[in-house]
Amino acid sequence: MSSSKAADADVRAVHELFVAGEVDASYLASTPLRRVVVESWQRSLARGVDPDRGGAQSSDLALSVARMRATHPLASALPVIRRLLVEDARSSGVMVAVSAADGTLLWVEGDATACRRAESMNFVPGADWSERGAGTNAPGTALALDAEVQIRGTEHFSRLVQPWSCTAVPVHDPVTGTLIGAIDLTGGDDVSSSQTLALVRATVVAVENHLALLRFAEAPRVESRLPPTRLRVLGADRPRWESTGGDGRPTRVTLTGRHADILVLLSRHPEGLSADHLATLLDDGHLDVVTIRAEMSRLRRVVGPELLSSRPYRLTAPISSDLAEVFDALARGDVAAALDAYAGPLLSKSVSPAVGRVRTELSTSLRCAVMATGDLGLLRRWLQLPEGSDDRDGWRRLYDSAEPVDRARADGHLAGLDFEFG
Repeated sequence: MSSSKAADADVRAVHELFVAGEVDASYLASTPLRRVVVESWQRSLARGVDPDRGGAQSSDLALSVARMRATHPLASALPVIRRLLVEDARSSGVMVAVSAADGTLLWVEGDATACRRAESMNFVPGADWSERGAGTNAPGTALALDAEVQIRGTEHFSRLVQPWSCTAVPVHDPVTGTLIGAIDLTGGDDVSSSQTLALVRATVVAVENHLALLRFAEAPRVESRLPPTRLRVLGADRPRWESTGGDGRPTRVTLTGRHADILVLLSRHPEGLSADHLATLLDDGHLDVVTIRAEMSRLRRVVGPELLSSRPYRLTAPISSDLAEVFDALARGDVAAALDAYAGPLLSKSVSPAVGRVRTELSTSLRCAVMATGDLGLLRRWLQLPEGSDDRDGWRRLYDSAEPVDRARADGHLAGLDFEFG
């Protein structure tokens, strides 16, 4: 017997003892069962779930499903789900289920043979697959915990469901953070793999981003209701957040480096960022989601909760910043205004790889724009900046084009660069 089959047999034996009332919670804790499964079994038993039944049927199936589908926010995201999950599932023995927050299955699509087989356990639209309705199962337990869950075969509470494995991830309203449902993949043992979890997780991110963009397009603009704000992130000074209170008095707050990084990244991603994506942008994947949530909670206390929304994290209104001023001036072709707004490198102490990319993009764009003008006055201004000090090509251009005094100055500066860098 393979190790996986032996493990399944062990779990099945423990399950039989548990549902028969022959062992208690302390015994379960001594077994290799995962804690999430143990606690779900206990909840299922306490709620009187029948281990020989699948999902509970809605009393007025056709009417209730039609009504819920028509009004549920995930209906608008079905094309996204079908493109990312259902199309590949149709010939792979896998089903894709979308449930409401109460555990009611709204859509079950995918492999036709698998869908017919699943009817025997009532895995159909309109059925209640919450934990209270069907016991331990990925969509129901994910909704109960508001967390991604994978349940393998014999870990299910219902015997009817034990031939299947499943992976589910909850979906949230991108503005309020409210739990609105779950997306589930159900199939054979391979559905409980880490690759499947990554796929479902990515689909949920895409769905929440889709909902956020719809909300952003439909919502009235709120800038006028928010106090004037400004983010300063260029130059040698520490980053600052400036705002005007209800009494009209200005307030200036020095930001931590991490908070400044987050505001810069959110301003560059108006569609929003998931916690996982934001963690990667901030620190190449070395931050965990818990740390990101804690930082966002602290940042809300600085900038105000009305400016930041969750799932995905995004700004509810554009913010004014010296960074945006430079980019906007360059977009207009006003290089002089861009130099006026450019106080120095973007967050020079930041270790965020994404912020580093924006820093390089900004300074390189400004330099190229200056060079393209052929204006010696703008060139002189660029060469006075920290980045311009080491710009050999810029100093050579000044030497070739300027009056004798500037030529002598450029010659001396180039000699210094040769001495320092060779």
